[in-house]
Amino acid sequence: MSRILVFANQQGDGLSSGAKEALAFGSRLASSTGGEVRSVTLGPFAETGAKEAIASGASIAYTISNPLLAEYDVELFVNSIHTVFQQSGADILILSFDKMGKDLVGRLATRNCASAITEVVDFHTSNDKLTLVRPIYGDKAYGEYTTTRSKVVVGIRQKSQELAEFDETATGEIIPVDYSPSEEIIVTKLVVKIQSALSDIRLEDASIIVSGGRGIEGAEGFNMLQTLANLLGGTVGASRAACDAGWVPSNLQVGQTGAVVAPDLYIAVGISGASQHLAGITNAKTVVAINTDVEAPIYKRANIGVVADYKTVIPALTEKLKKVLI
Repeated sequence: MSRILVFANQQGDGLSSGAKEALAFGSRLASSTGGEVRSVTLGPFAETGAKEAIASGASIAYTISNPLLAEYDVELFVNSIHTVFQQSGADILILSFDKMGKDLVGRLATRNCASAITEVVDFHTSNDKLTLVRPIYGDKAYGEYTTTRSKVVVGIRQKSQELAEFDETATGEIIPVDYSPSEEIIVTKLVVKIQSALSDIRLEDASIIVSGGRGIEGAEGFNMLQTLANLLGGTVGASRAACDAGWVPSNLQVGQTGAVVAPDLYIAVGISGASQHLAGITNAKTVVAINTDVEAPIYKRANIGVVADYKTVIPALTEKLKKVLI
């Protein structure tokens, strides 16, 4: 398996962080197998993304430039990526297992009669056999997987890859693909985007996250966390329990079924530390836990633990930091 295609999704003016990780994984795999990395970008600015993909390791960049692909629509994206997957002759399709990737991997595997392996963090090869590695049992162990099918769709776990060096002098070929998606297959339409007040920085890109859980006891408590996060230049996250309770939007959820993050500092406030949540902060550098329950599992992951009521700790910490930072 040496023919590799990477879906290089764009976000804003450039490739998403997940796309860069997928390209880095693809480049490592290509180096190991003697293959080459190709990419596919979609949307009205696909050529811009293609150039960035080449600078990130792709030798050939396919583009489908169409205004209908400016916003994510699952059917349009599946059809477009499937078209390029077929045309490229690739046998491996790699994409980030971010929120969009979770929507796409299974559908693309079904459409292409391929295997699907998700949350992949590493690989090894032996006798032309590719083995993919992913964490299992809440990151307590690693499983190794191979496929007997000729094609495989691989979802890369977020924040699991070192990014490849960005080389603006790299050269490659950009190939526009002749595919015109039909507006008739669009079943939903984006009417308006509403920016959440608590999500000014993407969790996946944040270097500091102040995250709240069931111990916050209500939506009002998150205002306190937001103040601290603003002071530190970070953003607010939440456990699944807090999101399910409706205290904060679900897009703030950190964990295996939410955002997988890798901040320099993760402050877990009132979070017990379920295995799914801990799986989402595996690569956090420093974890500070504030919880009244001394037996909470989060303390096994924390570098610093504070057994106390957050209503006492957070205001005091905020005031101290104001004196230092402002």
